[in-house]
Amino acid sequence: MAEEPTTPDLVELTRRRVDAADSGDIDAMTSFVAQDAVWDSSPMGFEVYEGQAAIHRGLEDWWGAFDVSGAEAEEIFDLGNGVTFAVVTLTGRPPGGSGEVELRYGAVSTWGQGVIVRETNYTDIDEARAAAERLAEERADG
Repeated sequence: MAEEPTTPDLVELTRRRVDAADSGDIDAMTSFVAQDAVWDSSPMGFEVYEGQAAIHRGLEDWWGAFDVSGAEAEEIFDLGNGVTFAVVTLTGRPPGGSGEVELRYGAVSTWGQGVIVRETNYTDIDEARAAAERLAEERADG
C-alpha cells in the first residue's frame, strides 16, 4: 500500500483555490487560508487583511463591487519551501455596466500545514515573480 504524501501538493491546492474564485464561492476561497493569515494587496494599491474573517470580508467587498465572471490561473509554480507563485486573471463587470474589466496579477503565497499563511498580490508580474523567488530562497536559508 502506498503511503500518503506528507507534504500537500501546493500547485493542486492553488489550482483548487483559483477554481473556488472562478465559482465566486467566498467560503471556499477562504477555506484555503489559515485563521491568522495575512492577505496583502498593498502592492496593488489595495488593503492588507489580517485573519481569515477579515480576508473573507475583504473578498465579499471585492466580489460585491463587480459581477465577477471568472478567474483563471495562467501559471502556477511551487518554488519550494512552502512558497507558490501564480499568475491569475480575474474578469468581471461593474454592476450595471456592459463592458468587462480584467485584473491580471501575481500572487505570492506562503503555505504552512496545507493552508496559506500569507499572500501578497502584485499587479507587476515580474516584481511578484522576483519576490516569490527571493522568499523561497530566504526560507531555504532560514
